[in-house]
Amino acid sequence: MHTNSVPDPQQHQELLRVCRIGKAQGLKGEVSVELYTDDPHARFAPGEVLYARESAADALRPYTVAAARTFKNRWYVRFEGVDDRNAAEALRNTVLYGEPQELDDDEFYPKDLLGLEVYLESEVSAANADDAPEGAGFEFTDLGKVVDVIEGAQWLLKIRMPNREAFLLPFVEALVPEVNLEEGYLTVDPPGGLVPGIGEPDIADTADSVGAAPPSA
Repeated sequence: MHTNSVPDPQQHQELLRVCRIGKAQGLKGEVSVELYTDDPHARFAPGEVLYARESAADALRPYTVAAARTFKNRWYVRFEGVDDRNAAEALRNTVLYGEPQELDDDEFYPKDLLGLEVYLESEVSAANADDAPEGAGFEFTDLGKVVDVIEGAQWLLKIRMPNREAFLLPFVEALVPEVNLEEGYLTVDPPGGLVPGIGEPDIADTADSVGAAPPSA
């Protein structure tokens, strides 16, 4: 049942956002959810327990999943003890959290990425190449640090540059090839123009090409 509060400050700090409850669906307590997790099948398996923060600073209220389903790319969940539409509507906008799960080597929690230094993949690869000169001093372009992770269907990294300007970068392998938690950095391989001041088209070259006649056949 979801009626017992669970005071546990340490657990409260370690819990991860799973979803936000949306509208009631039907008359039997089912609700729609906005996902923050990329593993809803595991998080919404019957018997799984999620937690909502209570008004008390260190109190958590557990909600046990009774059933879940998908329809048109949306998830709908029913929790034990939430048996009618009124009870479901009372949960609207509640954010639910789950305990950390064991991750694969290429998976990360948002908190793991905060504070990481950001470097260009091309520069780091050159420094680590087998034919790189031994003892050569490599200087990497400092793109800044990860200051926020915006969760959703696709995570976005908010990176603040040394000049205080910030940009958003999708957290996908093509754009973020390496995450090195041990050494405290990640590398990025952005297309031209995505990162301010990095790889932007040369305005002069672009202007020279405007209006140019096509090459003869």
